[in-house]
Amino acid sequence: MPSIRILQVEDSQPDAELVLAELENDGIEYEVVLVDDEPRYLSALSEFKPHIVLSDLSLPGFSGERALELLRQYDEDLPFIFVSATLGEDAAIEALRNGATDYILKQNPVRLASAVRRALMEAESRRANRRTEAELIRAQRFESLAMLAGGLSHDLRNLLQPLLLAGDSLQDYQDDPRLARLGKLVRDCGKRGLDMVQSMLSFARGARRAEQVRLGALFSAFDLLMQGSVPRSVAMELVIDDPELSFEGNHTELQQCLLNLCLNAIQAMPDGGQLRVETAQAQLPVDFFMAEEHPRHGRYLRISVIDNGPGMDHDVLEHLFEPFFTTKETGTGLGLLSCKRIVSSHGGVMRVDSGAGRGTRFDLYIPLEELLIDAEQLVDTDSLEGEAERVLVVVEEAGQLSLLTDMLDAYGYQAHASQSGTAALQWIGACGLPDLVVLDADMNLFTGVRTLAALTEQGYDGAVILLARPGASPDLQELPPLRRLYVIDKPVTTQVLLRTLRKALTPGDQNE
Repeated sequence: MPSIRILQVEDSQPDAELVLAELENDGIEYEVVLVDDEPRYLSALSEFKPHIVLSDLSLPGFSGERALELLRQYDEDLPFIFVSATLGEDAAIEALRNGATDYILKQNPVRLASAVRRALMEAESRRANRRTEAELIRAQRFESLAMLAGGLSHDLRNLLQPLLLAGDSLQDYQDDPRLARLGKLVRDCGKRGLDMVQSMLSFARGARRAEQVRLGALFSAFDLLMQGSVPRSVAMELVIDDPELSFEGNHTELQQCLLNLCLNAIQAMPDGGQLRVETAQAQLPVDFFMAEEHPRHGRYLRISVIDNGPGMDHDVLEHLFEPFFTTKETGTGLGLLSCKRIVSSHGGVMRVDSGAGRGTRFDLYIPLEELLIDAEQLVDTDSLEGEAERVLVVVEEAGQLSLLTDMLDAYGYQAHASQSGTAALQWIGACGLPDLVVLDADMNLFTGVRTLAALTEQGYDGAVILLARPGASPDLQELPPLRRLYVIDKPVTTQVLLRTLRKALTPGDQNE
């Protein structure tokens, strides 16, 4: 058992020594502060921060009952044991009701050491239960947030779809630079809104979504998040060596990691200081990695969070990545275990350099891989032109339906609009089967799956492009096998839709 801090409330020095002798005889190591009045008692609670209080019942000008009352206002879990020669049975029962942990008679102190050990174990167990309960409540809140975010995302994607399509259409007006610039602005706003929706869902669900992270965009968003959190007494500096650098990662997770590190640094400098976040690229030698880490050769992005605060001593550094460890007066932890897991999930490693009186530096190493360009992204726009193929577009939302058909018409397709599955079937009955069907998976009155089933019953066996929410493709098990089914995420961009159209209409192409 490690050394414990005992606050002893006693006005008799011989009695105090007899009590402590019982602990020594049982091998309990301790530090003790002896007080016999209320002011010194309160001062010791805040400055000495005891693990346990041992108190006599009656003292001149002070009492054990008052000491217990004050302790429970200060800490509801800290053990309090009465050690008294005058504690009767009724008084003992009342003391336990009022929050005392145990009581020991001075004339029979043999049970004291075991009572102290048990009280400390029970207190630690209660604290652990409270931390677990707090984490459970927080997890439940995140689960509720995820459900809310999932419901909102569908509506937000429907709102963003027209922005992406309209922006693409306006950009085609190269003869009018103003319209082209407006189109780029509209599309960029729609794309930024889509990124925000995806980040919100990723954070709320705790799911990791790989994406191309541009360093400049990551730190622009991080700088925005930090506004209002940095006090005037702290000078914060961001130094980004290559804002255009891109790597595979997750915006939301990396922002969470940087926020944790920076907010910890700010809280460690209550009187002010300097906080610097910088990036650089590095080649890591094999001997840099620890035994439990997986060495990966090549370039690394190093993100450093540096402060000139009080630093951390060896004892703090040893516990730094424990889940509930904290140097703060309130809170469930420093969040450093989460940071380490985030960096590890990116294939990287984390290092910390700190010492008492010399500040703290955290280095996050993220592996960089050569950015491969998708060949489809290099397709010339001219090759995306249609050849008057008949395309049936089935979308419930009128604005999206109008934009999709107008865009397809502009690229040389014969687009036919239907706002429901029944309207699509009526059009087929009147005009015959189309060359291709673009279908919204999230229709309400006549669902996408039911519409597909009805189309196949009418003899349609051509290509189908299904517009679906990411990760929420409909169950197609009840349908006959579709040789050419292409599922693309909503909201869809003009380039993605046109490339998929050309692929679906290419003779001999078959979706795997």
